[in-house]
Amino acid sequence: MDESYVEKILKARVYDVAIESPLEAAPRLSRRLANDVWFKREDLQPVFSFKLRGAYNKIASLGDEVARRGVICASAGNHAQGVALAARRRSIPAVIVMPRTTPEIKVQAVREFGAEVVLHGDDFDHAYEHALGIMNERGLTLIHPFDDPDVIAGQGTIGMEILRQHSGKLDAIFVPIGGGGLIAGVGLAIKAARPDVRVIGVQAEALPAMRRALEARSRVTLPSAPTIADGIAVRQVGELTLALASRCVDEVVTVTEEETANAILLLLEIEKTVVEGAGATPLAAILNRRLGLARRNVVLVLTGGNIDVTMISRIIVRGLVKDGRLVRFGVILRDQPGALARLTALIAECRANIVHIEHDRAFSHAAIGESRVELTLETAGAEQIAAVKQRLTEAGYGLEEPYS
Repeated sequence: MDESYVEKILKARVYDVAIESPLEAAPRLSRRLANDVWFKREDLQPVFSFKLRGAYNKIASLGDEVARRGVICASAGNHAQGVALAARRRSIPAVIVMPRTTPEIKVQAVREFGAEVVLHGDDFDHAYEHALGIMNERGLTLIHPFDDPDVIAGQGTIGMEILRQHSGKLDAIFVPIGGGGLIAGVGLAIKAARPDVRVIGVQAEALPAMRRALEARSRVTLPSAPTIADGIAVRQVGELTLALASRCVDEVVTVTEEETANAILLLLEIEKTVVEGAGATPLAAILNRRLGLARRNVVLVLTGGNIDVTMISRIIVRGLVKDGRLVRFGVILRDQPGALARLTALIAECRANIVHIEHDRAFSHAAIGESRVELTLETAGAEQIAAVKQRLTEAGYGLEEPYS
């Protein structure tokens, strides 16, 4: 079975629309991590995501009569753009069902490719069920985002490219997992030629569908959960992808929202690269999980760059909090003249910089004569944060738990 998939990967038709994305060295992060780190830059694809590969390979395989009736898919955004562009390239109609929670940047991008957009449900699974109904009603062909042999083969071309581009020693590849199509294709391609290379999947801690499925040895359906890694927010993996992943994936790890936000920030700050949440999860994993890969050669697949610009500022703040360079907390103080000045003077003694302050004189659980100040401080790290809190506590101030 694996041999037939490898053959399909080798014959996949992706380069009519996709590029052979570069494999770029990341010297600054390599020094920070004590690894030889490489980025597979799928964020540089024409739709800024790897999803174009599988979508086009599937649509290119359709017979003329079937293709003329049109195609349909359900997607949180990146697969949608791939299907829309592939359908336009073949001059056939496309209907894209997207969750109502999809970032506007992705919805608008799909419309610009000429596809019909239907917004339905709060997650992929609800959108998928609605897409099946439209498919049956209109006689369209479903382009599944991950559980399809042609889609898997299209994504697997990434693995073949990595093998061509990195001829030296390679120890591990980190691949984000949503429904499993990407890691199934990449894993099969890598293991066929280099079975010694570890294939490590990464999921959002909020929705670890593949990890749970591998543990249970069967597909499980998880409850909906919000995550900034919306591109891999899938409640249930595919039948094909689970079977393939069980043979070619060595390990699946999860990362938190704060770790993902911090990875987005580091990619932006250190490597000057903008990626979406799902694309940052491989870096979050290697930064925060002990995987026995010190001083090894690793590839991180940066799957996409379609980040909602309205989220960037919030993500940066969360990343700075995770990195210990920003802290937010509340301080209870006496509501009297000069109280705020005395508070800020104490913070200045600790050489922390106040970047935002909000004084609430009417907060709900105030005692008589008390008010609350919400502070955002720029600091040099955890030691300075601890010093500030200790100084304020010694001075008699009540502190509230940090918030983000």
